[in-house]
Amino acid sequence: MKIALIQSDLYWEDISKNRKSFESKINEINSEVNLVVLPEMFSTGFTMNASQVAENMQGETVLWMQSLAKQKNFAITGSLIIAENEQYYNRMLFVFPSGEIQYYNKRHLFSLAGEDKFYTSGDKKVIVEYLGWKICLQVCYDLRFPVFARNVENYDLLIYVANWPKVRTNAWDTLLKARAIENLSYVVGVNRIGFDANNFEHIGHSQAVDFLGNYVLEPQETSATFIVELDKDVMLETRKKLDFLSIGY
Repeated sequence: MKIALIQSDLYWEDISKNRKSFESKINEINSEVNLVVLPEMFSTGFTMNASQVAENMQGETVLWMQSLAKQKNFAITGSLIIAENEQYYNRMLFVFPSGEIQYYNKRHLFSLAGEDKFYTSGDKKVIVEYLGWKICLQVCYDLRFPVFARNVENYDLLIYVANWPKVRTNAWDTLLKARAIENLSYVVGVNRIGFDANNFEHIGHSQAVDFLGNYVLEPQETSATFIVELDKDVMLETRKKLDFLSIGY
């Protein structure tokens, strides 16, 4: 599986500018990839102003993701603000090359920022299947809840998209490694960089970790696209040898 991690600053609540920025970065990818990963709330930044910037599942950003996936023949994932049934969700979409969509609504809302007051929590874990890989979708604060991520489904890849601030970068780095080790799974984390409208600084540290906690891609701090290639067969062979996942709770 060849994955492009796009780490970027975000334009605060400017959906059109963010789409143009990410499209430009995607068009600069000069090798074939299977999956592109964007940060949490990539079209707006981590805003609580949901009523003003939310889109629906037929909106321009969803259509844009579908168009890119079909045109480039890759899957694309990232979270955005979706309005549905008079509620707002921090929703992570996984758009297949066919344009088909599966999605995960963020389960653990970040109460320190008041996210739980403006958004509705998801109620289920989501595993998508793509190119023979089982991929678990998670968003930012979910990283602090290991029981929710427990690999009872034998997934192969755990993806976290985030707006994780600089002040807690050590936790981000440590927990991504922990999730990889305890679940014998590859883990990819994609975070934003730059300052948001609340003056919180983000330094990215987007990264990829293998099933033993080793870096496939070390934490990065620049605005760039990073490409990693993951080997499922090596991971499965390691699981056979160690067999930690069969022990259960």
